[in-house]
Order: sequence, then structure tokens, then C-alpha cells
Amino acid sequence: MNRAIFFDRDGVLNIDTINLYKIEDWQWIDGAREAIKLCNDSGYLAIVITNQSGIARGLFTEADVQKLHNFVQGELKKIGAHMDAFYYCPHHIEGTVPPYNIDCECRKPKPGLIFRACKDFDIDSAQSFMIGDKERDVECGVNAGCKGVFFDGTNLYNLVNKIING
Repeated sequence: MNRAIFFDRDGVLNIDTINLYKIEDWQWIDGAREAIKLCNDSGYLAIVITNQSGIARGLFTEADVQKLHNFVQGELKKIGAHMDAFYYCPHHIEGTVPPYNIDCECRKPKPGLIFRACKDFDIDSAQSFMIGDKERDVECGVNAGCKGVFFDGTNLYNLVNKIING
């Protein structure tokens, strides 16, 4: 089975600007690209797990999210790195856009997205980590059987290096 490091997106990989979907608004967190490369080089899958309720609220579309994630992959490719997958929850019970305005099993802290990734990539959740900057991110990881790790917003490479290399 595979091991993974699951990353929340906003506040972990990029500076959280609330409802980020425009490429020009993307700003990497210090050490984020290098952290992803370290995962790639160390045999860990690197997978994004993110709530994107702006879709349900009508602020942006799934196509906007996919365009941004394609940009992120392109930026990572420049340093020989990549994300293995992006999983996002487009739902929110208070949303205004059907069919996204539902209570789902994939919105963190529920573990649905991690469960889906574990099935898709044959991941052993007990040997994997979920890194997030909010309690719901860490709780999501724990709910999925992973080790939940809080990120304080400083340097992501330092945190991932500590996880992988002790």
C-alpha cells in the first residue's frame, strides 16, 4: 500500500485570501513547492484535500477550480515536482447553487475525500498524514485514520521534512 501526505490547500500551500480561484491571486506559502518535491522524492503521494464552498455559493465554478489546480501543477513542474491528485468538496448546505447546496460526506471535517483518495491510490491511511491550518483539517485526517498535523503558517518544507525524516 502507498503512503500519502494530504494537504489542505488554502493556508497550507498558498496564502489564504478567502475564496481563491484566480491564478493572479495565488501566492505560495514559504517552502510549499519544496515540501511537495520532498514528498515526491521520498515515496509519499502528495494529495490536496480542500473545501471549496465558493462553488455552492455561486462565487466561482468547478472549471475555475480545475484551472487553478492546473496552474499549480505547472508551477510545480518547473521544479520537478507534482501533486498526485486534487480532491475538493464543492458543497455547502447554505449554498445557493443546486446541486451543490447539500450536506455531504466530503466536506471537512468529514473524511469522504480522504477515503476516496485512499481507494483511488491504494493508500494506507494509518501510514499517512493530513496537514492543515484549521482544526477541521486535522480532525478530517484523524477521522480518516491518518495522523493529523497542524500547520502554523511558517515554512511548510520544514514541517514536511520533520514528518518524513524525523
